[in-house]
Amino acid sequence: MAVVTALLVASVLTTSMASMASSQPTPSRPKPTVVLVHGAFADASGWSDEIRRLHNDGYPVLAPANPLRGIASDAAYIRSVLATISGPIVLVGHSYGGAVITNAASGNPNVKALVYIAAFAPDEGEPLGAPLAGSQDSLLTLDALDLRPYPVPGGGTGADAYIKLDRFHEIFAADLPTPVTDVMARAQRPLEASVLQEPTHNPAWKTIPSWFLLPTEDRVIGTDAERAMATRAGSHIVEVRASHAVLVSRPTKVTKLIEEAARATATS
Repeated sequence: MAVVTALLVASVLTTSMASMASSQPTPSRPKPTVVLVHGAFADASGWSDEIRRLHNDGYPVLAPANPLRGIASDAAYIRSVLATISGPIVLVGHSYGGAVITNAASGNPNVKALVYIAAFAPDEGEPLGAPLAGSQDSLLTLDALDLRPYPVPGGGTGADAYIKLDRFHEIFAADLPTPVTDVMARAQRPLEASVLQEPTHNPAWKTIPSWFLLPTEDRVIGTDAERAMATRAGSHIVEVRASHAVLVSRPTKVTKLIEEAARATATS
């Protein structure tokens, strides 16, 4: 009888312990670090609303300053930033920043998702000037740019490209109030003009899942050019009625897509 009782007690204890173990919450995976890379004619402050929203939702966030000096050198800088991050990364690029993340993410196993926000997603050997030249929607022609020469160390000159002040609202951010775009226009960070002819190498979208927020009223890169690049990359495309400055005018949509990419790659 004592043996039977002992066996019954042992059985109850085992069942109880198993039940307790199964009721314990499963540790959640840490959320990926979101790295936000701005584009030309802008700076990292353009991500302000997304940074606040992502932070409130528990995501670690970085928004480094993109030098805007050249795809290879800018990608090398962003690559050095990524190297300081342990764990999974969702890498986000706006405008020219899309070309930078396309190059910077190659070969980094921590980058689980690429998110293009009204951005370039160039192919191997493709210069950024090619999709611009082929776009019917882009208004970023040579006469819309203010080119300012500057001396290059060792001799020669380079040229910084700005959008002309009287064209900025129409081209870059037509869905924002003029008082806002007047400030943005005067706070532009210029792009080295020769960047438009620099080719891309080892595009990361060929091996990393990508998402693409496509503004239907983009007059910088052009909605048509972006749609072609997003389709070619096999990106998950979400269209939104917005200008090129969608990260400022529609931060909820931008944040939602970034978090969608984070969740999808966390469970894949």
